[in-house]
Amino acid sequence: MTGYQHFSGKTTIALDVLQTIALLTTLNVPGVCRMSPAPAHVSRLFKRSISEGVLIDVQDDAVFADVYIILNSGVNIRDVSRAIQREVARAISEMVGMQVGRVNIHVEDIDYPPEPEA
Repeated sequence: MTGYQHFSGKTTIALDVLQTIALLTTLNVPGVCRMSPAPAHVSRLFKRSISEGVLIDVQDDAVFADVYIILNSGVNIRDVSRAIQREVARAISEMVGMQVGRVNIHVEDIDYPPEPEA
């Protein structure tokens, strides 16, 4: 006997856990200013779980995410979006072992610094 026992059972992951992973991962990508709430029509149309700019859906054991963001001015939108997609997919895959079907990025605004008053 090696001291290792095999236990059978099931692990479930709450959608809030997936949302938190996607949220914190997104906020750590350079160029992201903050999250943006998903448009009201999106959360009404889809009965998916939404929290702080992250919409998560799980279909056939694959995670689908919609991420709503506000970017800092002066960043390359395509590069930041691809970095978010890559990092969110990696984090979900590594942390919970689930396949990621798609990570859609929705750039809702750009945060421009206020103009100095003359």
